[in-house]
Amino acid sequence: MSIALAPPPVDEKLTPLERLEVLCDPGSLEVIRSEVASRHMGDKTRAGDGVVGGAGRVEGRPVFCYAQDAGYVGGSLGEAHADTIVRVIRLAGRAQAPVVGFVESGGARMQEGMAALGGYARIFRETVALSGRVPQVSVVTGLSAGGGAYSPALTDFVVMTRAASMFLTGPAVVRDALGEDVSAEDLGGTRVHQRNGVCHLVADTDAEAALLTRDLLSYLPERAGRAPAGRPARGPQGSRNPGAVVPTEARAVYDVREVTRRVLDDGAFFEVSPGWARNLVTGFGRLDGRSVGVIANQPRYLGGVLDAGSSEKGARFVKKCDQFGIPLVVLVDTPGYMPGTRQESAGVIRHGASLVHAFAEARVPKLTVVLRKAYGGAFITMNSKDLGADFVFAWPQAEIGVMGARPAVGIIHRRELAGSDDPERSRRRLADDYAETHLRPQVAARDGFVDELIAPSDTRERLSWALGALR
Repeated sequence: MSIALAPPPVDEKLTPLERLEVLCDPGSLEVIRSEVASRHMGDKTRAGDGVVGGAGRVEGRPVFCYAQDAGYVGGSLGEAHADTIVRVIRLAGRAQAPVVGFVESGGARMQEGMAALGGYARIFRETVALSGRVPQVSVVTGLSAGGGAYSPALTDFVVMTRAASMFLTGPAVVRDALGEDVSAEDLGGTRVHQRNGVCHLVADTDAEAALLTRDLLSYLPERAGRAPAGRPARGPQGSRNPGAVVPTEARAVYDVREVTRRVLDDGAFFEVSPGWARNLVTGFGRLDGRSVGVIANQPRYLGGVLDAGSSEKGARFVKKCDQFGIPLVVLVDTPGYMPGTRQESAGVIRHGASLVHAFAEARVPKLTVVLRKAYGGAFITMNSKDLGADFVFAWPQAEIGVMGARPAVGIIHRRELAGSDDPERSRRRLADDYAETHLRPQVAARDGFVDELIAPSDTRERLSWALGALR
C-alpha cells in the first residue's frame, strides 16, 4: 500500500510512518504488513505490533526500512514486532538493497518473556548475516535500551537525534545496582556516544536525521560489489590550492578538513564520527563525481598524532570502505604515535595493529598524499606504499623518515652534543644536515617510497588521474 503524507514540520517529533516518508523519495514508500493485524488511528497507520515496515526508494534506488513506535508499549519488542523487522531485513537481503531502521525501544517486552528475547536474537542474527553485503543504517530517535541499543551497534552506521539516548542498562538499574543517580542523557545521550564512537552522526530532529541518512546513502552502493551512484564531476569551490591552508612550520596547527574541501567536488565533505578521536578525520566525498572515503590526520587536535582511539576509528572506517568498494584517499600529516603509559595501557599496540591490518587487507584503490610530515610507525600505518598503497604522492615541503630531525640527532649524536661547547648550536646544525640527508621527500622518491612529488595545487588533478587509472 502506497502512503502519501504532507511534509511534516522539520522541528517536530515525527510519527514512525512520517520518518519513513521523509527518508524515502516522495510517493515511493510501500508499507509492508506482517502477519499481525493492523491498527488504524486517524490517518496514521501502525502495523506489526508497534513497528512499521516499508520499502521505498532513496534517490531512485531501492531501500527497505522500518520504524519503531514508542507510543505502543514503549516501543518494546515482542515476538510479532520482531517478525516485522526480521522480514524487512530478509527482504533487503533478497533484493540486495540497503536497510534503514528507526529505533526507539525500551527493549524486550517483559510480558512476553523469552519470546521477546528470542525475537532480539533473531534480529541480531539477520543483521549479522547481512553485514558487509548491503549498507545498514540505524537512526535512534528516542530512548533505546537493552536490545534496542545492541541492534543499532550491529549495523554499519548509527545516527542519533539530540533527544535520543541509548544504553544497555538504564538509569533505574544503575541506581539499584550501584547507588548512582544518573540521567538518561548523561548515561547514553549523544554527548556520550559521539565521543566514544558508538554514534557516527548527530541530528537535531527526526526529519534532519532522515535527511542526513539520505545523504549518507548517496555515498554508498546499493550492495557490495556494485559501485556507488556517480554524480556529474564538479570542481572544488573557492580556492583550488590546498597548500594555502597548510603552514610550513611543522608545529603550526590547521584544520585538515579545509584541505579536503579544496580537493573534493563542490568542496563537500561528509564527515563521519566527528566527535570521536578528533585527531583523525574520516568521511566521504566525491572526486570527479565518484565516491571516495577520506581518512586524514588532524593537526588541529593533539598535533595529528595517532593513538589508540584514532587507530580504532581509522580501522573501522577503512574496513567499511573496503566492504562497499569505496576508494580511499589518505592525507598524512602526523608526528607519529602518542607515547606514554596511558596509551600503552589503552592497548595502542593492538589498536595500531588493527589500522595496519585494515589498510593492508583493503583491496579498493588506495591513494596517499603526504602533506607535511610522516614519521616512524605512523608513516607505515597511514597507508604507505610498502603497506599496499597504489600511489603515494608527497608535497615538496613534506618530511618523511623514522623521526623528526631534532630527536634523531639527539640519539645519533648524543656523545658529540654532550661534548660540545654550544650544544644548541650543534644540535641545530646536525638537525639541518639530518633533515637534508634523510627527511626530504626527494630522498623518499629517489628510493621508491614515494611515487611522485606534486605541487599542492596539483593534488586534485593527480588524485583524479590515479583513481581513473585504477578503476
